Formats: sequence, C-alpha cells, structure tokens
Amino acid sequence: MTHTPPAAVLWDLDGTLVDTEPYWLSGESALVTSWGGEWSREDGLTLVGAGLWHSARVLQGRGVQLGEAQIIDDLTDRVMEQFVEIGVPWRPGALDLLAEIRSAGIPTALVTMSIGRMANYVASRVGFEGFDFVISGDDVTHSKPHPEPYLRAAELLGVAPAACVAIEDSEPGIASASAAGMVVIGVPFMGEISESTEFTEWPTLDGRSLADVSAVFSTVHTG
Repeated sequence: MTHTPPAAVLWDLDGTLVDTEPYWLSGESALVTSWGGEWSREDGLTLVGAGLWHSARVLQGRGVQLGEAQIIDDLTDRVMEQFVEIGVPWRPGALDLLAEIRSAGIPTALVTMSIGRMANYVASRVGFEGFDFVISGDDVTHSKPHPEPYLRAAELLGVAPAACVAIEDSEPGIASASAAGMVVIGVPFMGEISESTEFTEWPTLDGRSLADVSAVFSTVHTG
C-alpha cells in the first residue's frame, strides 16, 4: 500500500540525528566540578531536550558563577571540542533516512535548542544538502517544550504544521512538536519516553525508510 508522504520532515539534533548527549553530560560535569560542585549522570539526564538557557540556570544553581550566555558558550565549546577530537557521532540509520527523504525532494529543517554555531557545524558535516533551514535555540524566544521552534520551522518552509512529521528523542521535544500540531515520531535515546497518544515510538531509525515515515503520517491523519 502506498502512503502519502508528509509535506516536510523536521529533525531534532541531539539524541536524534547525532549521539551528542554524552558530550553534553561530559561538558556539564567538567564545568560544574571546575566550580567545586558535583554533577552526576542522573543530573544530566534531567536536562535532555531542555533549552540551554534553562540548563544554564540549573548549572548556576549548582555553583557555576557565570552568566547564562557564558555558560552556554562554555558548554558549546566543550561539545564542539569533542566533535573535533572524536568526530560527529551520527545515530544509527539517521543519515540514510535523511538522504532518502532529501532524494525524494521533501523539504527538511533541523530544529534544535543548541545554539546556531553548533547546529550549523553539524549540518555542514552531513555530506549533502541535508536541511533547507536550521532553527536553533538562539532563533526563538521560547525553548522546547513550547511549540515556537517547530511553528517557526513550518513557517520558514511554507507548510502547514499538520502536514509535517517531526522526529524527536525526548519528552520536551515531543511536547513541542505535538503542541505545534505535527505528527511526531519518538525515538528514545538517553531515557525512556512516557507512553502517549501524541507520538509513534520507534526504538531506532536503523532500517527505517521514507515509506515508514509516510505510513505513520497517513495513519495518524486517517486513523
């Protein structure tokens, strides 16, 4: 059976397209401990999917005596240093699916709460023209789980939010895309995602195709 594809596919970055969550955890731990505080993996997991300005305020509460913008720049530098040293850690199946979607001529956008210089760095390493637009944390007033980032992406692409599929790995991201009125595919990574009718869960993108994405889109709109 042939399903109607979405008008656009929107991608989260950290934990969805790339396996950077360990890089963020490492950066957060190093920053907090440099100010004499303590930071555990469990602490880091509470920030997965959250906006960086929120994360900065949490780190200030753990003793980091820097302004929010300084904290964000520091953390971004630490993550990007790991990109250079280790490489960009693509999630299984993500690039193959993105390439198939692009080959079909379907518009795409990267929607992330990371700041622009990091988001654009990753987008430039895809190996092909992966995205029509990059919407980053410094492009919006409200971070995920607010719908603004995804509504902004749809506006730039010139498509109705309900005609889009968003691929996300975290509850804040899923909430953001769902509140924007999009069909959401949740691919949990660093933590479990609570069961909900707001999204379709896939354990991995490995082996997934545009036909699978289209099937989810069509099922939501007809079922």
